[in-house]
Amino acid sequence: MRACKTAEEAGVPAFAIVSTGFLRQAHASARALGIEGAWVAEYPGVIPTDSRDQLEKKVRDVVVSNLLAGFAAPIQEPTAAAVEPAPTDIVFTGSFDAVQDHFHDHLWSDGLPVVPPTLGRVDAFMSFTARERSEVLGILHPEHRAATVWSVAVNGVMAGCRPEYMPVLLSVADAIADPEFRLEDAGSTPGWEPLVVVSGPIAAQLEFNTEGGLMRVGPQANTSIGRFLRMYMRNVAGWRTPPGTTDKGSIGSTFNVALAEDDAMVEELGWPSFREDLGFDPADSVVTVQSVVAISPPIYSGGDTPDQLMEPISHLMATTMGPWSFTGLWYGRKHPLLLLSPAVARAFAACGWGKDEIRQQLFDEVTLEARWLERYPFHVAGADDSLARRVDEGLIPALYAASDDPERQVPLLRRPEWTGIVVAGDPGRNQSKVYVNNHEQGPPVSRRVVLPDDWETRVSTRRSPSGHDNQS
Repeated sequence: MRACKTAEEAGVPAFAIVSTGFLRQAHASARALGIEGAWVAEYPGVIPTDSRDQLEKKVRDVVVSNLLAGFAAPIQEPTAAAVEPAPTDIVFTGSFDAVQDHFHDHLWSDGLPVVPPTLGRVDAFMSFTARERSEVLGILHPEHRAATVWSVAVNGVMAGCRPEYMPVLLSVADAIADPEFRLEDAGSTPGWEPLVVVSGPIAAQLEFNTEGGLMRVGPQANTSIGRFLRMYMRNVAGWRTPPGTTDKGSIGSTFNVALAEDDAMVEELGWPSFREDLGFDPADSVVTVQSVVAISPPIYSGGDTPDQLMEPISHLMATTMGPWSFTGLWYGRKHPLLLLSPAVARAFAACGWGKDEIRQQLFDEVTLEARWLERYPFHVAGADDSLARRVDEGLIPALYAASDDPERQVPLLRRPEWTGIVVAGDPGRNQSKVYVNNHEQGPPVSRRVVLPDDWETRVSTRRSPSGHDNQS
């Protein structure tokens, strides 16, 4: 539908051909793009599971007829956009239960109870930033709604955050508003979820969990900030999952809690922190947001040599990335994140290895049979791919076409330095995990956390917000 909008703006009438499973998303996207009257011709069924004969018959008997009907149809005027409340409007007054029902009915919740965003509560969040409440951080797709400082505070309240989390929330919203993040693709069929990574002194100041039970719900900072991001993408960007709306994640997952780096352990190891890997100063606190389309099983590393420690990590990273890695070759991006156990990191450091050595070994060892990368596109999109053709087109290095043997091993990682490494987790166990992003959709985007001038004094008190009325 974005292509239709571009054509229409250029004065060229546009028609979309959409398979049945995407019809509701196509119409919702058209409304959001302001081209509600654009004609959508349906292809009935699921293209990759149709035979060639079925495909030809459906195109001939159905799609062509739908397209011809579009040429004959009168131009439809778009319906007027709904008028949204002003930032400080009181949209509802009632009991806690009534607030929940009202927000649920208006698709303003994530299915869990929300904290009513009263003016008092939102003002408490605003007191932790010097930015103007009307400041626009960016325009978010698919509904082209402005991400404002005020809307960050409102959704932070709803997600159960504390007011002092506001600087982190602003950095999160800033990151996803960056065009580099490609938020417009967050409703794609793989159903990826964003992940927040926090690195720096603020992790300890806000009491993020960095040890045992990491990535479980429970600790308030990790849990509520992870929930905030998904809620913000839903309420402000417009990525909603009920039928008839924009999100087409075929089989999604729940939100990820925020991941915080264990700064004390990194300092003990003498390794650069995650934020330093990204070019920030050690004194900075930094938020990074990236997509996650797959998570590995638990990875246990034993032994006292780098090769022994690396063996299960390389193998399970490869099996987690798997044939879906063809997308990294198509789109030129792949940014897996290794969440490395403190115990395993300490063992690597004892062998004289650091992050660079680990990254290079992963680049060398995380491979897959070439036939899978050439065949899997058939199952996804209905057509085989050719690594040799991709090499000829200059999209991938020549090593991918070094031979014609379909069983030859080829790399799944594009560049060693694109693998992120965060040290955190249970210090008493040798378990790590890998988080795989969705190629160019949701690459890591980072922002430095900007703190108020009186941060040290205010955060030490950690007071609860005021304004506990039931007006929202």
